[in-house]
Amino acid sequence: MQPITPFLWFDTQAEEAAQFYTSIFKNSKILNVSRYTEAGKEIHGKEPGSAMVVEFELNGQKFQAINGGPHFTFTPAISFLVTCEDQEEVDHYWDKLTAGGAPEAQQCGWLADKYGLSWQIVPKQLFDFMSDPDRTKAGRAMEAMMHMKKLDIAALQKAHDGE
Repeated sequence: MQPITPFLWFDTQAEEAAQFYTSIFKNSKILNVSRYTEAGKEIHGKEPGSAMVVEFELNGQKFQAINGGPHFTFTPAISFLVTCEDQEEVDHYWDKLTAGGAPEAQQCGWLADKYGLSWQIVPKQLFDFMSDPDRTKAGRAMEAMMHMKKLDIAALQKAHDGE
């Protein structure tokens, strides 16, 4: 059991979102779905049999999602960082997670998916560029990144190298 599990609040889309996310990430699956019953219906207002809490795993990381109603929504103040090995992986996650999302929320590798959840799709090379002891190189990589939506490793490398 992992000691901390992200718990996501949805209005009615928890099961749909879990299916969406598990279709994108490798080594992912829905682990359990608990469903609302008649008990407490006067309080929760959900149809008996509809998903209440969905437990799922994305590449080994456990998550839980609840259909808690429209009381709360996601904010970009919380996001999930996906560290990618190469451009192919960046492209994969970017293309899949932006499908139906908010295009205006895309900047510097940051996106909002169709459920309003924020993700950062970042190539591991960016961390090396940004932490380069040569602050001029790091600054050039930072400047290039600031003008990107989806991060482009080749363009970041060129900027870092001063090309």
